[in-house]
Amino acid sequence: MAAPETDFDRRPDPEALLALAEQEKSGKLCVFLGAAPGVGKTYAMLRRARSARDEGIDVVIGLAETHGRRETEELTVGLEVLPRRKAEYKGRTIEEFDIDAALARKPQLIIVDELAHTNAPDSRHPKRWQDVDELLRAGVNVWTALNIQHLESLADIVSKITGVSVRETVPDRVLQEAADVVLVDITPDELLQRLKEGKVYVPETAQRAIQNFFTPRNLTALRELALRRTADRVDDQMVGFLRQGAIEGPWATTERLLACVGPDASSQKVVRIAARLATGLNAPWIALHVARAGDDEQDAESVKQIHDALHLAERLGAQIERISGSDLAGEVLRYARRENITQIVVGRSRASYFGRLFRWSLTDEIVRRSDDVSVQVVMGDGREQATKKRRWFRPGNTHYWTGTSAAILSVALTVCAGYLLDRWLSLSNLSVIFLVPVVLCAAWFGLLPAIMAAVLGFFACDFFFVDPRYQLTIRDPSEFLALVVFLVVAFVTGMLASRVRQHSEFMRTRAEAAQSLFEFSRNLSGAANLEEVLWAAVAQIQKSLDARCVVLIPNADELAPSAAWPPLDELDPGETSAARWTLEKAEPAGWRTGTLPNVRFQFRPLSTTRGVLAVAGVQFRQPNEPLSAQQERTLTALLEQTAIAIDRSMLVGEAVKAAALEENEKLRMTLLSSLSHDLRTPLTSITGAVTSLRQLGEKMSQDDRQDLLASIEEETGRLSRFISNLIEMSRIEAGAVAPRREFVEVGDAVRAAVERSRKVFPDLNVSVSLSQGLPLIKGDVNLLSNVLFNLLDNANKYGGGSAAVYARREGGDVVISVTDEGQGVKPVDLERIFEKFYRGGRVDGRKAGTGLGLSICRGLVGAMGGTIIAQSPAIRRRGTRLVLRFPIPEQPRQGKAA
Repeated sequence: MAAPETDFDRRPDPEALLALAEQEKSGKLCVFLGAAPGVGKTYAMLRRARSARDEGIDVVIGLAETHGRRETEELTVGLEVLPRRKAEYKGRTIEEFDIDAALARKPQLIIVDELAHTNAPDSRHPKRWQDVDELLRAGVNVWTALNIQHLESLADIVSKITGVSVRETVPDRVLQEAADVVLVDITPDELLQRLKEGKVYVPETAQRAIQNFFTPRNLTALRELALRRTADRVDDQMVGFLRQGAIEGPWATTERLLACVGPDASSQKVVRIAARLATGLNAPWIALHVARAGDDEQDAESVKQIHDALHLAERLGAQIERISGSDLAGEVLRYARRENITQIVVGRSRASYFGRLFRWSLTDEIVRRSDDVSVQVVMGDGREQATKKRRWFRPGNTHYWTGTSAAILSVALTVCAGYLLDRWLSLSNLSVIFLVPVVLCAAWFGLLPAIMAAVLGFFACDFFFVDPRYQLTIRDPSEFLALVVFLVVAFVTGMLASRVRQHSEFMRTRAEAAQSLFEFSRNLSGAANLEEVLWAAVAQIQKSLDARCVVLIPNADELAPSAAWPPLDELDPGETSAARWTLEKAEPAGWRTGTLPNVRFQFRPLSTTRGVLAVAGVQFRQPNEPLSAQQERTLTALLEQTAIAIDRSMLVGEAVKAAALEENEKLRMTLLSSLSHDLRTPLTSITGAVTSLRQLGEKMSQDDRQDLLASIEEETGRLSRFISNLIEMSRIEAGAVAPRREFVEVGDAVRAAVERSRKVFPDLNVSVSLSQGLPLIKGDVNLLSNVLFNLLDNANKYGGGSAAVYARREGGDVVISVTDEGQGVKPVDLERIFEKFYRGGRVDGRKAGTGLGLSICRGLVGAMGGTIIAQSPAIRRRGTRLVLRFPIPEQPRQGKAA
């Protein structure tokens, strides 16, 4: 018994809801679709625009091509029209749609006519549909017009129907992602009548159009294509509405298509057919190119064919994949099964004459081995196959001529060696020695030279060493059998040796790539900062690809080169615009892309999970040739590692900043804690004493009043010392302490500090011991006196009521020490006591002091060129000794001491 259906089972499709949410973030596109020029697309679009304006919608005409039609021009009256951008092209001035003005104006709705138009070369985008795409991403609703023949997947069909090649095309995804498609349709007879009345073209042009493009047969076929594509689009919309509303319906099993792209011209036909199938099935699809392992001999034309086919597939909405392997059919089928492919679209391929003797063609092999995947074979024409067959025999193919020469020369040398062996050893059969040139040619030059060596060896052995000699005849049947066996063995040996060669070349290439990536990873791991990462990246990319590389990192509103190799001072405005586009849109721009393709560099985003961190630009030495599969893989791997390294360097920098902020926060909290204690305590005492004196006045005895006044004086001095310490510490940290460098009598500074401490700390018992004949030191007598007073202040707080000051000479230094008899300092804290706000405990356990005194002492002593350290225990396993050490300068002559 089936389980009852619940509301959860009828929930909306999450993917449909996500697609709807994505549409809400951007502007909506409405395409007015027609079968041919003149059906009234622009007229219908402007009429609806006027209605939208009357409803209060902000409508602007970015570009509307009226082609001189009076009734169409009248519809533009009363609507705001953006000025067009003027551009120079082939010596004349043309007017183009100004996308920057449209983005600055940013209306609710903008009219941009002729979606398939090609922009002027200096435009930001080569195609107008890319301008529209940018407007949509900016949140602007766009209405545009399109003829059905300009859809990319229908270009070859339209060319076959009409005999006219379609140069300007629009990717199918633009129509698929449009929010609305409005079909503007009239019958072929009506369109021909409009053409005759001059409502489409001028009379001379109209007459030529009727004779060529505008025939009833062509218009009927184009009308059918427009109706079918509109019906498909409406069906997709209905399915989307059903999924979003959780309405039941029989959903078809998801299809996934795979288009196999090769180096022949039929690959573009395969791509277009796969795109049409995917559109009809509403299925995702993948364009796959499988490179033969070790095959690094593809000419520029083959590489261009592959690149153009994959680029076309990308524009048609395919996912692009490149893999390599020795078994091409096996690699295709393994990929198909791994990616859950349901249909494979492959062009018909024929093996060469020798290939048909030993193996299937690629198409036959895929069909034979695809047990669970459907295969659709696209038929090519004979010209493509003939071109493919003649590929090895081009006069410019140096590899072919080198292999041929090697086969002829090696067989000739083998014949000479055979003569020598026949004269010295009188062997009955010398055919086996002709395997040597076969193996050598296969190992060094590949399969075809090996086959040539085998055939030449067969005839050479017959001609020179089989009776009757010097004739291509064989008398003995056993000799004929031996030669046939030799030829078979030579063919098999040549194939195996060639395969070993290919595998070794493939492994060598992989090993070099792996070694390059390993060295790059090691260099990046050793990079200490972001600058070293960037220089390592540009140097490695230049070394691996023989191309100029530049990396740009955004800094505030600027985007300038941070590292480049070979060195580059600055980019031109067009290159800067392409780099900024890559940074903002996270899409490639520049050379061989859809955005500013005329600049020298191709810019790619360096992205991580945190977004686009930087932009890398690469300029190749051969701008007219596309990237090979190996170059693409190498560049992608290097850029991915670079992005990770940049992210790591930035995270390290952010971690350092965070640690500094955390340390500053700790210091701030410590300072606040110190202030709250060290200011509140004396202020409380002063406030209490003043209040008592004011309220009691004459009622208090004279002794009590004197005690309160003494308390006020003591706490005021404490506050004064605390504030002085804060000011002194800020001056030290700011580098504002500039002590006088004059000769100082140490004894005077010690006596001044001790005398001051006896007044401030009457309960502290201080003893002084000064050696006779102490030399002068260089410094500031006031600062030195302040240092010694702070040390005595510290002894008063922690020293147990007594302190001893000693000054003596030790070698080339004058040493001053202040020793107390307190509890002492733990060995681990002997350095910490000089840190800001570090405070030890008093004998009674209460906190005391601000924790700035010793830190100030170290700063002042260092400013005067001396050092200060702490020693504990000092005497009788107790106490702390603070030791100041100053170098003894050259003493002044007698009578000139300061």
